[in-house]
Amino acid sequence: MTLSRRLPGSPAIAAASEIAPGRYPDHDGFAMQELVMANFLAQWDLDPSLIDGLLISPAGMAVGSGANIFVHEWMTDSLGIKPRYAMTVNAGGATYNLMAMRAATTISSGLADAVLCIGAGKFPKVGAGAGDTMAKMVSDPQFEYPYGSFIPALYALTANRHMHDRGTTREQLASVAVSSRKWALKHPDAIMGHKGPITVDDVVNSRPIASPFNLLDCSVPCEGGAAFLVARGDIAREITDQPAYVLGFGEYHDHGAIALSSDFAAMGAGNAAKPAFAMAGLQPSDVNMAQLYDAFSINPILLLEETGLAKPGEGGRFFEDGRGAPDGDLPVNTYGGLLSFGHTGDASGITMLVEGALQTMGCAGDRQVETDITLVHTYGGMMADQATLLLGRAP
Repeated sequence: MTLSRRLPGSPAIAAASEIAPGRYPDHDGFAMQELVMANFLAQWDLDPSLIDGLLISPAGMAVGSGANIFVHEWMTDSLGIKPRYAMTVNAGGATYNLMAMRAATTISSGLADAVLCIGAGKFPKVGAGAGDTMAKMVSDPQFEYPYGSFIPALYALTANRHMHDRGTTREQLASVAVSSRKWALKHPDAIMGHKGPITVDDVVNSRPIASPFNLLDCSVPCEGGAAFLVARGDIAREITDQPAYVLGFGEYHDHGAIALSSDFAAMGAGNAAKPAFAMAGLQPSDVNMAQLYDAFSINPILLLEETGLAKPGEGGRFFEDGRGAPDGDLPVNTYGGLLSFGHTGDASGITMLVEGALQTMGCAGDRQVETDITLVHTYGGMMADQATLLLGRAP
């Protein structure tokens, strides 16, 4: 059964916008979220009274200064609304796909007609202690953190396992970063866009971080945020000529500590993708574009394979052959990804969802490609919380 049959009113993303990634030293977490909302309302000229649902992520989580876990209450005051449905949501990078899913089901149930989803993040510079703070957040306090766990090293475990099990090469990892940079050159706000194109040799010869990763294999810490509105189909069509309809979705939660992952080379991503395709009545071959969470260069390879867009062991070759780059047959991370657009802290997962929505809506400017079906896959924690979302131009 397709989602449009399950969810009367064909929920769709009707509007989306993002502030430029960078540094906002004069804004705390909530001030960032208010900035995101000011930008959103300026771009879309929506009356806040239309919004009767609100989902928002905690303000300030990544900073380590204590998150506001009731931030939805503050935002309702800021917007001057009294929604029928509101919640503060957090699942790391998976948060925003999960928001879109919750919004769609909420609209289907009649609990709301238009659900606003907001995220903003402040990602301190790694040298300022952010690396240790984040490692402590995601590591087992007894068996991992005391032994010096470090985020790049934890991801390196996955990369090395994937390389061993599926034959992925160092050059193929580098090809992911090269592909992302090509897309970033087309996005006016991408942090690394002004740095120009890079080659596989540039990536391999950049500063070593944690084998097999070098500096250009790693995402770029920054600050930013975005918002999107999921609305009942008829409302969405009043806002925009081409909404991004929510066709299907799935989620899966595999582990807490990375040492307890079921499979280092897969991380459970396929368990989220399969129900999404089943709900939408689609196959991986129907997908025209993919937005894949890319904290490190291994992630798009792994996620491409686990979502069924490439066969196991062929994800690296996919990027090596340029298939995800501009003019490739299956564009991947058309905004530059976290590797070149920027890794916006707590809001990192919303950037690829907004890009997927804008591309599906035909609002992506110079980087616009043709897509009828877009897959967005994000995850939270140490690849623990997996979430797949399928968007389309028709319900």
